[in-house]
Formats: sequence, C-alpha cells, structure tokens
Amino acid sequence: MKKEDVASLKKSGEKFASNLINAINESKNNSLDKLISALGIRHIGTKSAKILAREYGSIDRLMKASEKELSLLEDIGGITAKSVHEFFSQEQTKDLISKLKTAGVNMKEEQSEEKDGRFAGMTFVLTGSLEKYTRDEASEIIEKFGGKTSSSVSKKTSYVLAGEEAGSKLTKAESLGIKVITEAEFDEMIK
Repeated sequence: MKKEDVASLKKSGEKFASNLINAINESKNNSLDKLISALGIRHIGTKSAKILAREYGSIDRLMKASEKELSLLEDIGGITAKSVHEFFSQEQTKDLISKLKTAGVNMKEEQSEEKDGRFAGMTFVLTGSLEKYTRDEASEIIEKFGGKTSSSVSKKTSYVLAGEEAGSKLTKAESLGIKVITEAEFDEMIK
C-alpha cells in the first residue's frame, strides 16, 4: 500500500494517508501476543494470547504445537487448545502467516536478557480507579515481573490492588483476609 492509494479517501488526504501508512508500518513491530490476539482465534483474548506468546516465543513454534500440548498450559483449557490447533492447521491460516512474514510483521516474542520474577506464583486483582496507571498498564507490570491478574477475588488471590471507589472486590478480599494494597504500596513493590 502506498500513500497515493489512500490519499483520495479524505479531504486532508495527504496527511491522512501519511498517518495511516506510518501506523501500519509501526504495527509490524507489535509484540507477538498482540499478533496472536489480532488473528481472531476463537476463545483467544489478550490474556490467553500473552500466555501463548510467553510459552512458545514465536508463531512458528505455536503453529507446531499439538492440541494436547496446548491443553496442558495453565489457563488454556481443552476447548481453547482445540480452537488454537484447528486454527493453525488450516491452509488459509498458513497462507496468511506467510503473507504477514513477507510484509515484515514481527513473529517472535522479545526475550528480555534477565527475568525479574518477584511476582512469580502471585495473582493480583485490580479494583477501583488507579491514579498513576491504567488497569492495562498495571497488569503489564505485574506480568513483566512474573505475576498474573484475575478479574475475581478468590482464596488463591495474593493481593488486591485497590484504587478509588473500590467496590465488591475490596469487600470480598477483606472477608477472605486477602492483603489489600494501595497504589503507593504497589509502587514500592515494583521499585
């Protein structure tokens, strides 16, 4: 696609076309989990995409994974494993992946040199409005340090990160004796 191809689509065509082409080119460098999520695989959301990207590290390795192997992953059940395996077994998927590779789309997970696993084995629940972070940003930080997030409080929850106007999740955490932390305490944990 060239700038001239889309320049006639809007009144300020040149600028629009230039911005569109730049956005497309930048998206080629997105992380592997974003690519997996964008493929539209049934039952795969952002959380599952991150698990698959972290576990397999490249689209090629993921495409070779068996249904049984996929089903053994934490938080990936049998139905999801079957869906992923069937998706990557289709010829049209293989063709699409080939075209994306040719276009220069990133197909590998960035490997950090050293992993900080300070939150390994921990599950965080986010509730209320955070001032410093969006929920996605806080979740990314937790995952970067080896932890995971959940949308509901249970006995398995390690911490509840509570912002302003925290509701029923805070109440449930207190009733279960789960440690509730503030954003300031979270900041101290990630320094």
